[in-house]
Amino acid sequence: MSLTAARLDTTFAALADPTRRAIIARLAQGPASVGELAQPFAMSQPAISRHLKVLETAGLISGGKEAQRRPRKLEAQPLAEAFSFLEAYRAFWEVRFTEFDKVLEDLKAQQTKEGDAP
Repeated sequence: MSLTAARLDTTFAALADPTRRAIIARLAQGPASVGELAQPFAMSQPAISRHLKVLETAGLISGGKEAQRRPRKLEAQPLAEAFSFLEAYRAFWEVRFTEFDKVLEDLKAQQTKEGDAP
């Protein structure tokens, strides 16, 4: 397995959990402390810390140090790699939907013709 494939696996596994996706969404607004990240969730501090560890291992977030605070921040590179991977599939589906639209237009035109015939 290539390094890129392994990194994508780790990224998608980290993003598979709704709590971690919510943490990522919060960090997209700017850095936040563990306490700030834990606040909207009904779970223990250790549980939040485990989620943060998964995100850090995937390279999706990093920790800093400001006095006694240890704010976490979003890291864009793994998300950019995941987006690039998915972008190829978006293009694939756009082509398929365009082809499907053409088939539907042809069927509609055929029905209209058959409805006009005496």
